[in-house]
Amino acid sequence: MNAMIWLGLLSGIAFGFVIQRVGATNPDKMARAHLMLEGDIPRFMLLAVALSALGLLGLQAVGEVRTIIIPTSLVATTLGGILFGLGWGLSGYCPGTTWAAAGEGRLDAVAALLGGLAGTAVFAHFHEQLIPLLHAPANVGQITLADWFGSRTLGTAVLVVVFGILIWIIGILWGRGGNASSS
Repeated sequence: MNAMIWLGLLSGIAFGFVIQRVGATNPDKMARAHLMLEGDIPRFMLLAVALSALGLLGLQAVGEVRTIIIPTSLVATTLGGILFGLGWGLSGYCPGTTWAAAGEGRLDAVAALLGGLAGTAVFAHFHEQLIPLLHAPANVGQITLADWFGSRTLGTAVLVVVFGILIWIIGILWGRGGNASSS
């Protein structure tokens, strides 16, 4: 096995460990986060994106990674977001936490995982027919923060600062792991 496969495997295991420790594999804790009663999971998610953006910027700076930006379609993104949100709300898991919770042996996560895989298979089967319906309308092209701000570094800095402020605000408004609305 080459080094990249090992790195991917080890980073996946590490991420699974972290999301298990933060409680993102617990559907009850996830529901409390969605009800804005517990801020640990949303803060973790924002922190993970901000740190990933910094890591990606660093890897791009040394020429170790190349990103491919796909065009943004408002129709496909809106429908995908609705389906993603419904699935997450009904199951209590997002795709990443589903795998980790299934690894814990949670049978509800296994059912959610099988449902997600079935949905993926159906989408893959009809992908060619769906492209003109979902991607062509309202296709606004490739949009990145780097384009908006004129540089990758500035775009990443803005994302990290905004997410840092959101992490701070969530900590104040939602509390730290307790029921912030019971005061």
